[in-house]
Amino acid sequence: MKYLDNIIRILFLGLFLYLLANGKIMLWLALFAISLIASLVFGMVYCGYVCPMNTLMNPVAWLSKKLNFQTTRTPKWLKNGYFAWVAVIVSIAAMLLSNRILNINLPILPIWLVISVLVTLRYKPAVFHNLVCPFGALQRLFGRYARLSAKINNDSCIRCRLCEKACPAGAITISEENRKAFINTALCHQCTKCRQVCFKGAIRYTNTKESSGL
Repeated sequence: MKYLDNIIRILFLGLFLYLLANGKIMLWLALFAISLIASLVFGMVYCGYVCPMNTLMNPVAWLSKKLNFQTTRTPKWLKNGYFAWVAVIVSIAAMLLSNRILNINLPILPIWLVISVLVTLRYKPAVFHNLVCPFGALQRLFGRYARLSAKINNDSCIRCRLCEKACPAGAITISEENRKAFINTALCHQCTKCRQVCFKGAIRYTNTKESSGL
């Protein structure tokens, strides 16, 4: 499953680079728009499999951790969660103004691609995913209403926290009070990394309304 997931991500990265090289990046933005609607049913699969930023962030995060560049701290000015929405507004305004005034198509996606790599060199991927990325902000808005998502069966879960550590989006939490594990659908990328490390098979992709031992 892990290798298939990576192959899918690499293929979408290749498609992104092809469209970028041929000046057809608007087709990618159209794909993103379609993914927002799809996330109402399937969750944030765009972030987990399609997004070129996420695909590049995976090896960058691994390298950063190996070289001890990565910190567990989160900048205080990002913690209020407003920055990602400011980034949405600024990105859209910059694209429209550059096209109308300068008559150029601002390469907003490549710009954010570079930013995602730079941020991930220093901070855990969840910082960029949840607090910086404008595309992620829109995905979370739609994804929180997903009909299908990864869920944890607390009857099977042994609270080993392996899934919590594996999640790149910080979507998994384990309550210290009742020892129950929970996946936040609004943050979950549906990337299956949690399922890959769960040796109890306690995590599955299912209807969000379905009981899972909670």
